[in-house]
Amino acid sequence: MFSGKSCELIRRIRRYQLSDFKCILIRYAKDARFTAEEVTTHNGKTFPAVLALNLNDIYQTVQEYEVIGIDEGQFFPDIVEFCKDLLSKQKIIVVAGLDGTYERTPFGEILNLVPLAKTVDKLSAICMSCGKKASFTRRRTKSEEVEVIGGIDKYMAVCRECYKLRFLKKSSPFKNMELCHSNGARSPMVERRTLFTN
Repeated sequence: MFSGKSCELIRRIRRYQLSDFKCILIRYAKDARFTAEEVTTHNGKTFPAVLALNLNDIYQTVQEYEVIGIDEGQFFPDIVEFCKDLLSKQKIIVVAGLDGTYERTPFGEILNLVPLAKTVDKLSAICMSCGKKASFTRRRTKSEEVEVIGGIDKYMAVCRECYKLRFLKKSSPFKNMELCHSNGARSPMVERRTLFTN
């Protein structure tokens, strides 16, 4: 999370629009964090979207489009068959989604798309604890359900070292910054951040 997946998806769809491709963006219907008929990024960028719980529910709708964007692809159980079918019809598909859960296990069917993909770009966030490259997500809530939709209120991006820390405070991502690394060393980013604390 917080790596810019939705921003990148919107950027790519807009590029196709500039080349006069007919584009549609699909958003997961249970994601009620933002307005109903658009994808909204963490930094406020928006793009019109149609909602779906299952992609096959809007199968007929997407037939008239050349480019199909799918946001939060990990939540769609039918994404692999949907994409296979549309690829066989020469459609261009751009999917943004998480490949792993907060427990670092495969998320939904998203990894089963990799063999079908022309390219795969794995984006990383910045660790909200120490400032290093973050490839993992740590949940701030006690819920153990896999599908818990939320933003910074429920999740934080973390590096491998900070993911392992059991004492990392969920309430504030910048607490205990000097303890972020298992070898006890402070990173230069931590020292820079410390200069700006009260």
